[in-house]
Amino acid sequence: MAATSTYSRLTAAAERQGAAFAVLIDPEKQPVESLGGLTANCEAAGVDVLLIGGSSIQDVDFESFTHRVRVSTRIPIVGFPGSLRQISSSLDAVLYLSIVSGRNPEFLIGRHVEVAPRIRDLGLEAIPTAYILIDSGSDTSVLRVTQTDPIPRDASRLAADTALAAQMMGMTLVYLEAGSGAKNSVTTEMIEAVVETCDVPVMVGGGLRTPRDVEDRVRAGARFIVIGNAIERRQDRAYLSELAAAAHVR
Repeated sequence: MAATSTYSRLTAAAERQGAAFAVLIDPEKQPVESLGGLTANCEAAGVDVLLIGGSSIQDVDFESFTHRVRVSTRIPIVGFPGSLRQISSSLDAVLYLSIVSGRNPEFLIGRHVEVAPRIRDLGLEAIPTAYILIDSGSDTSVLRVTQTDPIPRDASRLAADTALAAQMMGMTLVYLEAGSGAKNSVTTEMIEAVVETCDVPVMVGGGLRTPRDVEDRVRAGARFIVIGNAIERRQDRAYLSELAAAAHVR
């Protein structure tokens, strides 16, 4: 019998709970010596998946860092690659991100061609993901790195049509991203428009800081919630538990 894919496990968890709750770990911002404490708190809080990656990782051994996470937790670990270096044999899967909100060919298909053989050779599960950048009112790192324009916060129809096009191309996840440290998060109106238009699960991240922020997005239809920058500031178990409970509304 074939093993259950990471994607199937996580979508099943989202269906049972309301949404799956993800913590994004940026290796450049997370001290290695505190990884054990963070993953222990994530397990106790009910975090469903750990994402590992960042827009720009220069001074970190990604393979070693990911291995340290791997041996410290049983939570599924999924790569959130911001560059070709961010692939590791310690990952359970990798978000195969295509920035469909922009028109920079490097981030639509160019870099995917370069990294595809390595993903195959490592036997990693690739999750085809439509990465849609949404204007957050601030200049986020992902916009600087990709040199792409975000979709305006009030352009819900454009976001929905972009997501639909990605679904028709075979992508199995839509990620609405306001960016790390975003001033404003993705609106509930935009999430509702995308969910009503598409059949694939919607992931939302950027600018979410409170349990109310999380619950509102889940009620709007998001099936994956990603918290990153807020966790870098506060990693205590109580805060993580509050956020996870807000995602697990069922």
